[in-house]
Amino acid sequence: MRRWRRPRGWSKGRLEMRTLRCVVAAPDGLVWEGEASSIVVPAADGELGILPRHAPMVVKLGCGELRIAQALAALPSGETKLRYFVEGGFVQVGEGGVRVLASSIEPVGALSKAKVREEIRELAAKRPPIDAPPEEVEKYDAALDVLRRRLRLAPN
Repeated sequence: MRRWRRPRGWSKGRLEMRTLRCVVAAPDGLVWEGEASSIVVPAADGELGILPRHAPMVVKLGCGELRIAQALAALPSGETKLRYFVEGGFVQVGEGGVRVLASSIEPVGALSKAKVREEIRELAAKRPPIDAPPEEVEKYDAALDVLRRRLRLAPN
């Protein structure tokens, strides 16, 4: 009979806290860098959760909420999670940690429901006519989808 062994990461009855290095960057520079216990990114085909020791991969970012669970220490605001709205870019997971390279990124706390609603009204005024080319309609629908996702995440 085979003897039971503790899985890797366990030490004398308790789970060791593992973290991963995370770098979040945008075209205009570094947004955040630090240790995280988990990261959830909006991949192009759904959400992707990343934990320490995740398999290496490169994923295309979609549009939605990026959530980073801070490791060990709370943020100055007293919260332990960072939340950003991202649109496009890539995520690289490797032995060195996670790199999020976003085309567009802003903190969820900076979103305003009133401002996003106004942007939706402005976009609705530019709605393409019925006989418009399919590419124009797809572009309009994609822009409207992004604004609706921003509206759902906006705190106020």
